[in-house]
Amino acid sequence: MATSVSSSAARVAERMRSFKKGIDADETRRRREDTTVQIRKSRREERLNQRRRMIPAVADSAMNVEAMQSPSSPDVPMRSLNGVSVSDLPKIAAMIQSLDPMEQSNAVSKLRRLLSLENNPPIQEVINLGVVPLLVEFLKQHDRPEVQFEAAWALTNIASGTTEHTEVVISCGAVELLCGLLLSPNEDVCEQAVWALGNISGDSPQCRDSVLNAGAMMPLLAVLRRSSGKITILRNATWTLSNFCRGKPRPEFALVSPALKLLPHLIYSPDEEVITDACWTLSYLSDGTTDAVQAVIDAGVCSRVVDLVGHTLASIQTPALRTIGNVVTGNEQQTQLMLDLAVLPRLVPLLKHEKKLIRKEACWAISNITAGTPSQIQEVIDANVIPPLLFQLMSTEFDVRKEAAWAISNATSGGTTEQIKYLVQQGCIPPLVKLLDVQDPRVINVSLDALENILRAGEADMSITDTENRMARFIEEADGIELIQNLQFHQEEDIYEKSVRIIRDYFEGEDEEDFDVAPDMDYGSHQFTFGVGSEAASTAAAADHLRFNF
Repeated sequence: MATSVSSSAARVAERMRSFKKGIDADETRRRREDTTVQIRKSRREERLNQRRRMIPAVADSAMNVEAMQSPSSPDVPMRSLNGVSVSDLPKIAAMIQSLDPMEQSNAVSKLRRLLSLENNPPIQEVINLGVVPLLVEFLKQHDRPEVQFEAAWALTNIASGTTEHTEVVISCGAVELLCGLLLSPNEDVCEQAVWALGNISGDSPQCRDSVLNAGAMMPLLAVLRRSSGKITILRNATWTLSNFCRGKPRPEFALVSPALKLLPHLIYSPDEEVITDACWTLSYLSDGTTDAVQAVIDAGVCSRVVDLVGHTLASIQTPALRTIGNVVTGNEQQTQLMLDLAVLPRLVPLLKHEKKLIRKEACWAISNITAGTPSQIQEVIDANVIPPLLFQLMSTEFDVRKEAAWAISNATSGGTTEQIKYLVQQGCIPPLVKLLDVQDPRVINVSLDALENILRAGEADMSITDTENRMARFIEEADGIELIQNLQFHQEEDIYEKSVRIIRDYFEGEDEEDFDVAPDMDYGSHQFTFGVGSEAASTAAAADHLRFNF
């Protein structure tokens, strides 16, 4: 038995010698950025797929879940192609090369129809026939707008295929010509050019950058300025604008920031599709540096975005909420701006929303606010956010629970002793303890941070006559001690270090036989996130009656 205990102590001591530094002060900020990337994989894909299904001639993109390839024009015929079939492609390709303008026009129209098949359009077959360069040439025929229109439509559908298909369109020089067609006096040609550039830029960050570097932004904004008379152009141009700003790595901000001149108007559009894509554009532009966040703020859109987070449509609420979450990842002044716009009363109902994604993002946005100053944490408390937030901390949906855990943990990190006592009074300890038994090391770390902050506040609250740390007792009553003890043998160094430290500093007297066999170790100069400095430490060893998982 003694051999078993000494062996456990030796393992603890060995790990003490190989300490890594704790999470640094920027960890919360990095975590916000990671969460932004993760959350972005959202219901937007579902919305776009529905849009594709409504309109034939859509081939799935090879992009990830955020790919935004648009369908072709709404008046595409269904499966009835007036006798034109894929087997006719070689004949059609030969007709395109005819010297007869009428025959060329008819051939391009037939090709476009085949490319508009709802299922498995013959994109690769068309490319193999070598007609893409000819379609690009037709874009130059300004005296024949009907041919420009058909050619642009065909190229739009080719660009709705895989990344390789889109790259063929780019390599044939279509992008620069399509940018020029944004200024076409022919409304149909202009709209089809908008659609084609939307498909190309939506394929990948590299394709997006090809479009932006070709100078597409300013003529697209010109289309938006003059498109108020036709709702389809306004919708397509706003959707294309969102594609210009979307994707990681982010586009060069100078190339996309001119969009901020028009977005304040677009988010007041009476059309819900326009509002939705305008909000997505804002979410992309605000997902960056504090300078990018400030540019969004300076555009004067934040008040409207706060209003839109209360919209009845989840498709609008989601990007509006994303934008808010991005803004409050900025500096204290940027976060305070959102608080001054009364964002918290808008977020509280979202904690009870029927859609998990919105509840998750609401918790994420709140976690960015509770990462702020004590006065900002107090605003969260005063807005009565904590009770519904704690309800989400007990959710059966783990994604929501972990965002709520970040929000509570951040509040314990930056909050005052009185604020932490309020969190405890509201019942935060039991659900935090339960998170010590999950599989996700990141969440265990967050919970340990919160519990250690709570214990530190309990120690600060002890009076001269009251020598008991009540917070330690509350954790014990929530069955937290054994869970923390078990974590001393966790494979993750951060979890191991924190659990050893918590047991040593706050629970060493709880069960003396568990700890008096452990040798004293020197922490040296290792730093920890929440202010624990260098000091001598004793390791925690396992007693016979405790069971540990190695």
